[in-house]
Amino acid sequence: MHRSAPSAIAVSGAICLAFLLSACGPSASSPSTSSADATATSTPSPTATSTTSATASPSASSPTEAGWKSYTTTDGLTFDYPEDWKITDKAADAAPGGVFLNITNANGKNLADLRTNMVTGAECTVKQPYGVYETQPLPALEQNGTVPRYVFETRTDTTATDPKLMTLLAYGITTAPEPSGTEACPVFHFFNWPPSGAMFGGVYDPFDTTPGNEMHVDTPEVYMGTQEYKNIKKMITSLKPA
Repeated sequence: MHRSAPSAIAVSGAICLAFLLSACGPSASSPSTSSADATATSTPSPTATSTTSATASPSASSPTEAGWKSYTTTDGLTFDYPEDWKITDKAADAAPGGVFLNITNANGKNLADLRTNMVTGAECTVKQPYGVYETQPLPALEQNGTVPRYVFETRTDTTATDPKLMTLLAYGITTAPEPSGTEACPVFHFFNWPPSGAMFGGVYDPFDTTPGNEMHVDTPEVYMGTQEYKNIKKMITSLKPA
């Protein structure tokens, strides 16, 4: 059952990271991860922080529409993205044998990360009020009878005293069970993908001040109507085997 999310939403980059660090999910026996999951065990990755600009590799699928390009990862996934967005290959920070791509818009605003070969185990230690704005199954990514889904959802930290630190809004692909009732485990946007798990998603910050942002977009409902969000969703849901 999906609950309606609050219309007045506040979030900051710091609290987004905090929620993602404590993301809940399957037990350690199930493939699940976070790019920086402090509560879960993960395969160690190199400590170097250098980045390089990635070169888009043409997809073997049908041509993309005008204004869009296709990118194919070295481990066999492909997705479409607007041609004026930038993909940075953060190979030095990738899990061994996996990839780590950061996607930004033309003005440098962080929009999403794609990471593969992530392995962690996490447990749900606390539940919070939640809301689901949108959900869509992604059958192209089905693994062993489990179909991941794209979601845009929220969690509210009722213990926070600063309104700006109270709410997390995030979008991405997940295989976590759909929440029900009045509370849910923290956001867990990771999905099963050989040889372990992967993530493709990001967070929405209504207080982001990157140049070029649309004016008066301060709620998730309004953000969903922007071209930026529509393009983000289109990009993430285009992910499939190369």
